[in-house]
Amino acid sequence: MEAHKNRKKITADLFLLLAALLWGGGYAATKDALNNVTPLYMMAIRFLCAGVLISIIFFKIMIKIHLEDIIRGSIIGIFLFLAYTAQTIGLNYTTASKQSFLTSVYVIILPFLYWAIFKNKPTHRAVISAVIALTGIAILSFKPGMQLNINVGDWLTLLSAVLFASHIISIACFARKSNPIILSVVQMLFAGIFSLLFAIIFEPPFSGIHHDAIFPIFYLVVFSTMIGFLIQNIAQKYANPNHVGILLSLESVFGAIISLIFLNEIFTLNMAIGCGIIFLSVLISETKLKFTFKKSL
Repeated sequence: MEAHKNRKKITADLFLLLAALLWGGGYAATKDALNNVTPLYMMAIRFLCAGVLISIIFFKIMIKIHLEDIIRGSIIGIFLFLAYTAQTIGLNYTTASKQSFLTSVYVIILPFLYWAIFKNKPTHRAVISAVIALTGIAILSFKPGMQLNINVGDWLTLLSAVLFASHIISIACFARKSNPIILSVVQMLFAGIFSLLFAIIFEPPFSGIHHDAIFPIFYLVVFSTMIGFLIQNIAQKYANPNHVGILLSLESVFGAIISLIFLNEIFTLNMAIGCGIIFLSVLISETKLKFTFKKSL
């Protein structure tokens, strides 16, 4: 029984790594898509198309949906929509590098939010690995001479970090109570509907999708959203949210590597050091190291 449980955890970890890889590729895809589509309309297309596709593929599961599933999925979807909206608006007032770091603050928030909700005190290993991960992301994200002066965009990005942490916690609350496929569909449809409504109100009329944006939007719909969030919802049935946050922090590493390959960005020493430190945090999170703290006499 224990061996079977461990195999499930290892499989869940591998799938979470795959989700981090897919979301890492989403940075380059989003950058391309935003050249031709406004942010909220892009979010609406991304979430609505992904939700509809999954519901068609898993039609036999979706017809078993209950009111409780809709309520739970809508709560997750609201956090998802708010997190991406705060992040997108914040990007108008801050740099992408600074935002990638500030968003990743959710890695630190998660253990304490999990503690507040589930009354389960985080271990020393969870806190230490989270701090190390955030340190690595800081080194990976910040360019020489960049100053951490907090502006309105930074505050919105920090808000998105809290919301992303809340999104992970909300999945942890409901993943064992509802079918994760149903939760994935409902959260995407709710996030997509809210994005569409706000796009109609606050953005210029939709003028269609330019042919240059077709592939990046296809990637965002199928890989970053449809597959990525489906994997997260299923894998979180077998993983602690603190652990999930550390594994998903590898998104920044994969994003840097993919941007290097496809956007011809320059690979710097701080990128190499930052990636190495983040991997170290994952190793600490994955291994059964015990941290003991002795009181000084």
